[in-house]
Amino acid sequence: MEEIEKKRILVIEDEVHIADGIQLNLKIQGYSVCVARDGIDGLEQWRSWKPDLIILDIMLPMIDGFSILKTIRKEDEKIPVLILSARGDTKDKVKGLRYGVDDYLSKPFDLEEFLLRVERLIKKKTWYESPRSGEKGSHTMFSGDAYTFGENHIDFVSFKANCLAGEIILTEQEVTLLKIFIANKGKALSREMLLNAGWGYSSDTTTRTVDNFIVRFRKYFEKKPKKPVYFKSRRSVGYIFDHE
Repeated sequence: MEEIEKKRILVIEDEVHIADGIQLNLKIQGYSVCVARDGIDGLEQWRSWKPDLIILDIMLPMIDGFSILKTIRKEDEKIPVLILSARGDTKDKVKGLRYGVDDYLSKPFDLEEFLLRVERLIKKKTWYESPRSGEKGSHTMFSGDAYTFGENHIDFVSFKANCLAGEIILTEQEVTLLKIFIANKGKALSREMLLNAGWGYSSDTTTRTVDNFIVRFRKYFEKKPKKPVYFKSRRSVGYIFDHE
């Protein structure tokens, strides 16, 4: 039987006891884990080892975590990054989000919550990967900077949409779902599939959450929200995005 390759997680953390604890618990969960003790080593390990997820501290020797995040995002927009930091104030969280972090957890943290967040981010990474040639049932993530359909234009860099409803500032979750729909134009996507990709089956979300986002998209982008031409329902399946 072919052995399934372990998912790789890079931990960039200079506090030895925290890094060792994280490494041990992630290995118990079946992940392959590499630890970098400073920013320079972290960037080198990211480029050479090609991890599936990065766990990143902010206050690091050599290069700080925010600078590492900015560098990574210039070359890779898809790899999930989870910040772990003792600096849990709102300004740092907002800064992290602006630089492209996927999740933010303040120290000290609950181990069970941490492991669930890691699992969620790994699932999202797997879902966004391009399908292999001939592979069925796979879906991809749109990676362009902008997209236009009908009278609607979406700028994925500024998170702005100029649409029938006017100028809209999109949330990160809205952008994530829009990219998935666009990348899979013409394909019916189930609510469960969209939920798994967008939220990783978080305990506080249900398939109804997806329905609520579709209602928003129809208000933004459809001339007649009750008679959609772009974001259509597929009975017993889910939703499909399409346009000429």
